[in-house]
Amino acid sequence: MSWRDTGPGRREAAEGPDAQLLEVARDSIAHGVEHGTALTVEPRAFDPTLREPRACFVTLHAREKLRGCVGSLEAGAPLVVETARNAYRAAFEDPRFHFVRAPELADLAVSVSILSPLEPLRVDSEAALLGAIRPGVDGLVLRGDGRSATFLPAVWRQLPDPKAFVANLLRKAGLPESAWSEDWCWQRFDAREVG
Repeated sequence: MSWRDTGPGRREAAEGPDAQLLEVARDSIAHGVEHGTALTVEPRAFDPTLREPRACFVTLHAREKLRGCVGSLEAGAPLVVETARNAYRAAFEDPRFHFVRAPELADLAVSVSILSPLEPLRVDSEAALLGAIRPGVDGLVLRGDGRSATFLPAVWRQLPDPKAFVANLLRKAGLPESAWSEDWCWQRFDAREVG
């Protein structure tokens, strides 16, 4: 059985495929600490829903602070395989953080965001973009000028204002907060968060 955080000081059991997914993520990180590689998983050993090709991100927190977040925007492998890979990458390859060490494992909070397919947004202005995105629901992808950036829907918890959400995504991409180009590609998605 796996456990998931449900708020400060509260955890509840996650069951079924969700529990399997969180267990794979944690096992892949532990395997990385011990062996320096992601856990290899055999999809046939898991629930059928975890064998479907799905894109996902794995997010790590330590003491309620971000500790790593890496994922894929396009479905390239079964969800359970993507989860094992991205958990390892979040723990050891996120360039913003030092790699995870063994003493951190017990206190590491792990979540998996399972993404819907990307949906292009045909917008010709910032105002049109702000009118098209659904606060609290949409994740957002920006590609343009040789740069890209992504915010998961969970980022709305820190940035509930749509204008601030977009401005911070531009900053993450290394672009001025007030910049705009009709040549940029905007995509949205929603995600189901496990953990």
